[in-house]
Amino acid sequence: MLIKQLKDFYHSTYPEDMETLIRYFAVFGGSGIDIDTTEDIETLLERNVLEHYGEHYNRIHTDILEDADTVALLQAIAKGDRRIHSACRRARIGEARGGELIAHLQQLGIIDIEPSREAPPEKAYPKQKLKRELSRHRISHKLRFRQPFLRFWFRFISPQHRRIERGIYEGVFEHFNLQHTAFTGLVFEELSQQYLKRNLGDDPRLRCGSYWDRQIELDILARHPQGGFIVGECKWTNTKMNRSELVKLQEKCMTVGLRPISVYLFAKRGFSNELTDLQNDELTLVDAQRLSALLG
Repeated sequence: MLIKQLKDFYHSTYPEDMETLIRYFAVFGGSGIDIDTTEDIETLLERNVLEHYGEHYNRIHTDILEDADTVALLQAIAKGDRRIHSACRRARIGEARGGELIAHLQQLGIIDIEPSREAPPEKAYPKQKLKRELSRHRISHKLRFRQPFLRFWFRFISPQHRRIERGIYEGVFEHFNLQHTAFTGLVFEELSQQYLKRNLGDDPRLRCGSYWDRQIELDILARHPQGGFIVGECKWTNTKMNRSELVKLQEKCMTVGLRPISVYLFAKRGFSNELTDLQNDELTLVDAQRLSALLG
């Protein structure tokens, strides 16, 4: 679904490059709003979203019902680490209630569940008492918005609704300018995962997604159908990725005893000369422009 939305967005905007496409797609993707990517995002937001706040509100909130807990949960997913238990805690609702809302939001096509691939700790014998940090750790699935625009709405627009209704937009722009790089990074990560799947032949047996447990988080972990693991790191920053990012990724893998057969690094602005020189059959470097393969 994400790739179809990306293609539709591309064919309605025709931006000059993939970096521009991803940056605008992270905000307006799936919205159906006609935009011109030669204009800056703030201008487009004010004219197409903030000045038509009521129209967007009626369209979006009619679909999800008028329920304060639902809105609080969606804001928590958009802002937090996307884990179910932490989203419920941030929204100040019980997990039983949260589970009901999540099931409803799935039925409405607003969110998906990204299952955790973390294995529970093994006991040497049935009555063994685990260490405190192990016994208190919770394995949790994550939640993902199906449309970038809805994630943007509940991250930056919905929390500011009272001020927006009064025509005060400064808070939206202030928070967006502070957070838009990290915000766009998740979309870049999702598109990078799709690129890797396609690059490996779209094998239906290929399991590819992010990975998290109590010790590490990986932007990409894929179990290759022919055996072995592929890991990846994604950086949406205005500087080139350097060798230290590869070292950090290798250290993460060592922490959990993971020996990948291949490493993919994805970077918005490319790579340092030192890192480029290290590229070989086991290390693949992909800048944002190469994600244009997803449009084919």
